[in-house]
Amino acid sequence: MSRDVVDVVVVGSGPNGLAAAVTMARAGLSVRVYEGQPTIGGGARTADLGLAPGVVHDICSAVHPMALASPFLRELDLPARGVQLAVPEVSYAQPLDDGRAGLAWHDLELTVDGLGSDGPAWRSLMTPLVENSEAVVALAMGDKRSVPREVLSPSGVRSALAFASALLEQGTRAWDLRFSGEVAPALLTGVAAHGIAMMPGLAPAGTALLLGSLAHVGGWPIPVGGTQSITDALVADLVAHGGDLVPDHPISDYRQLPRARAYFMDTSPRALASIWGDRLPAGVRRGLEDFRYGDGAAKVDFVLSEAVPWQAEGVSRAGTVHVGGTRPEMALAEHEVSRGRHAERPMVLVSDPSEPDPSRRVDGLSPLWTYAHVPNGSDVDPTEAVTAQIERFAPGFRDVVVASHAVPASRMADHNANYIGGDIAAGAITIYRMVARPRLSWNPYDVGIPGVALCSASTPPGPGVHGMSGWFSARRLLRTRFGMSAPSLAP
Repeated sequence: MSRDVVDVVVVGSGPNGLAAAVTMARAGLSVRVYEGQPTIGGGARTADLGLAPGVVHDICSAVHPMALASPFLRELDLPARGVQLAVPEVSYAQPLDDGRAGLAWHDLELTVDGLGSDGPAWRSLMTPLVENSEAVVALAMGDKRSVPREVLSPSGVRSALAFASALLEQGTRAWDLRFSGEVAPALLTGVAAHGIAMMPGLAPAGTALLLGSLAHVGGWPIPVGGTQSITDALVADLVAHGGDLVPDHPISDYRQLPRARAYFMDTSPRALASIWGDRLPAGVRRGLEDFRYGDGAAKVDFVLSEAVPWQAEGVSRAGTVHVGGTRPEMALAEHEVSRGRHAERPMVLVSDPSEPDPSRRVDGLSPLWTYAHVPNGSDVDPTEAVTAQIERFAPGFRDVVVASHAVPASRMADHNANYIGGDIAAGAITIYRMVARPRLSWNPYDVGIPGVALCSASTPPGPGVHGMSGWFSARRLLRTRFGMSAPSLAP
């Protein structure tokens, strides 16, 4: 492939950049991907952090309900490409102080049984979403500009209405009316906290309903060997169709790029504005530069000599544990963060990949993946806060920690430039910003320069390892720039 002229250039090799690259290469176009980091994958990478021989860590995303739900990845067919997705029988858990815990089993009825008097309320909330999950996924993972065909059937309409009703309930002060106890509302709120936003709120409620329902459909899988396996499958397909990857090559100006007919930017809006500068229409440039980023996440990777000694029965069987206590405690913690303050007891997300994937355990040592929610740009080492929160629900946790490695929110962009200030969602999670992402425009991927498109998680449908932003962006440019239809992604 000539290094001077290609059909398509992609800047950034996260899941969305690779999705755009694969789609264009599958259409028979020459594609080159530039990545600023030495390794490919963006937020979907697994690395040896040097904490223990042979123990590898997912340096951003680790658990992937959207990998099973994503229409792009379903068509790509990850299992056919050798990606094994281990699905824990308990999708997620929520421990409480008194030794109780909420368990969201893959099986909806097991979850209902474990929630006692609030079980029927959980069933009535989740059943309409689970029974037609295709419509829920199509709504949540669409381009926010079109009505998905899955919603147009009678059952799809019913699911859409159920989702909207539940959103208004769980996204407002009415969120406490459904449940009478503490466990069920805490269980749902832990999922909502993935939105890293004040609660109750419509956007975190949407997160809870989507991810909560997926827990009872495909489950919350963990890729065997680590998240890198998803990236490797995308890279293998790209290379097989003639694509070219250039790692360790940061781009700061469009003049560093070869001539091409199309450019896809898997970058932050701010970076795109800087790279393309005065080539952008003034209004578009202002919109990209003014794009608002959300609260931050600070990461701690641990190496453990034994499993986390969770006090509550069943928590150790979960692929993900939301560590934050009761609903009011989590709401308070997220409120503090949104006001620029560190919560005394922060919201912490925990995953032990060796539970569903024993291959991650090496010589008796296993990795533990954790995040804490903090103010954007925080430079505070989160290790003690995370350790204390886990120890609160797992007495003796400190005794099984062999090593740890922390990345404050202020340094999250060191390994992924899109995570500005530790914002792993690549933009504030609000209902408005899920539509006007990165700005209010009928075509959210267009930036006013013919052939140039934004395709990162800062465009619809938003954050997650699903590739949909890249796929949507690529299919639009295939049609408008090249006069081609979307190619098959099947192996």
